[in-house]
Amino acid sequence: MPKLLVKLALVGYFGLFLLLTAALAFYWERWQKPPEQPIAFPHTIHAGQLELACTFCHENAARSPRAGAPSIRKCMSCHQTVAVDNPEVKKLRRYHQEEEPIAWVRLHTLPDHVYFTHKRHIKFGLDCSDCHGEVRKMEKMQRVRSLEMGWCVTCHRSLGAPTDCATCHK
Repeated sequence: MPKLLVKLALVGYFGLFLLLTAALAFYWERWQKPPEQPIAFPHTIHAGQLELACTFCHENAARSPRAGAPSIRKCMSCHQTVAVDNPEVKKLRRYHQEEEPIAWVRLHTLPDHVYFTHKRHIKFGLDCSDCHGEVRKMEKMQRVRSLEMGWCVTCHRSLGAPTDCATCHK
């Protein structure tokens, strides 16, 4: 009988190991490998060198739940004359000429049962880097925080923000 228990325990530990390995691989892939975007947008230039405020391009952040991507018209307001020979700007111009929206790959998503608004956080005075990291230094935009409930609740508690369920859950 003890041999059977040892075998069952080993099988259980092996199964748990495989499950944890798969979970780690999933999160490593999701967090550490930035998705390929239709245009290689250089935050290092726009937010870094040029020091453009996040809300210059993501102007919806200050007035709605989602920050959203800037319109092609917004990008073209500069790129009609700036860096016109850059291959990525040429892609942008093609989208503009064909009146085709850019299919950006969304990086930060929350479950449907979660209500989150950038507007409220910006009004409170949080800096975008608190949640999104040092975007101005990123070659490729990537997720740097879990944005899971525990992480958010810890932040809310440290700032004296509401932690009741209805604050974030629909």
